[in-house]
Amino acid sequence: MRITSTADGRGRITAPLAITVLATSALLLTACGNGGGSSNASGSDGKITLTVADYGQFGYKEAGLFAKYHELHPNITVKEEVTANEQDYYPKLLQQLNTGSGLADVTGIEVGRIKEVVDTQAGKFADLSKTINVADWVPWKEKQATAKDGTVIGAGTDIGPMSLCYRKDLFQKAGLPTERDAVAKAVAGGWEDYLKLGEKYKKSAPSDTYFMDSASAMFNAVVSSGSQQYYDAKGDAIYKNSPAVKQGWDLAAEAASKKLTQGLPQFTDAWTAALRKGTVATVACPAWMAGQISTNSGDAYKGKWDIAHAPGSTAANWGGSFLSVPKNGQHVKEAADLVKWLTAPEQQAAVFKAIGVFPSNQGAYQLTDVKDAKLPYFNDAPIGQIYAEEAKAIPQAVLGAKDGVIKDTISTQINNMEQRGTKSADAWKAATETIDKAIG
Repeated sequence: MRITSTADGRGRITAPLAITVLATSALLLTACGNGGGSSNASGSDGKITLTVADYGQFGYKEAGLFAKYHELHPNITVKEEVTANEQDYYPKLLQQLNTGSGLADVTGIEVGRIKEVVDTQAGKFADLSKTINVADWVPWKEKQATAKDGTVIGAGTDIGPMSLCYRKDLFQKAGLPTERDAVAKAVAGGWEDYLKLGEKYKKSAPSDTYFMDSASAMFNAVVSSGSQQYYDAKGDAIYKNSPAVKQGWDLAAEAASKKLTQGLPQFTDAWTAALRKGTVATVACPAWMAGQISTNSGDAYKGKWDIAHAPGSTAANWGGSFLSVPKNGQHVKEAADLVKWLTAPEQQAAVFKAIGVFPSNQGAYQLTDVKDAKLPYFNDAPIGQIYAEEAKAIPQAVLGAKDGVIKDTISTQINNMEQRGTKSADAWKAATETIDKAIG
């Protein structure tokens, strides 16, 4: 089973996530746009091949969408080129953009990279605002892919609205509330309440278990709820004085010092082993994380996990990607039509049903496969309802060119606090020195 981490710490799941719905729905995968090949894009037989370059798992193959598109457009075949790790994918994409060769017809871009691409490479991508209706997406999503001149270089695929995944059986053994509404109430005051709940857990915790997997994961969740995180609207790095970063750092340091965390960086072998052994009681849970947990925890813990609203009253987003169309491709019009179709509500709902990543297109929220979705693995948690409520309340965040670098560096130093006992002040100094060298 392959798991890949990305610039913002996110991992894309690599196995289908079973979702049931309250009512049976007919998924109508209708084409958006004519998809017909233009004269300069077709071969002698009028047929073309569109390449889609992405990383990890976008879910299109699992949902059968490429095959369906070929049925709807017999003259077009879609070929997917997948890179396992986004951290390998992105440098290659930049090289292709700089040389102007080797680019696919459609390229995926991670949210942790989109600001840098918008600021430095926007002129090399087709303006998708002429193909898609940007008002269909949650407002903050498409703004992330919009350049200063108003061109939109990416159509949003998924987002990561936040929740809290927890082990009901471990909570019960520790004397904590177990029902999802009661758990949400216990942490309603924010991540500070979450740590207080962790201290209660620790007092009566089953042996060899930990309240959370990783303080760096909690840090990401905390920062993700802020509208201003690592950069300000002028494009200046403000992470040293960011209230969201300070809050996240202080909470992470507290979690590490109080031994509330197992200290396992997410998506490592040790982390997946901990899920398999059942030693973790809670995980900060953007929508895509449920698939990671169910895949790695296995059948032994089915029904023992549940999902509650995230701590606090402020919604948060962690993760998400875009599909873009390079301007110098041979099949720009056809590629844009494919992007429009793949990111339409029906197709985003199909991907959600197949692998569990949550749609960014608001039209999908009213489809049965989304709004009535439940996760059997997580005690039939009504994830369609939980994540849709969160998605609509997520504030627009200011993105910066090196968000991914800053976040990765800070996470490394938080891991040092957890695993090596590094003092908070020393870890912060090391983080800032490394970041300042990296971003200039």
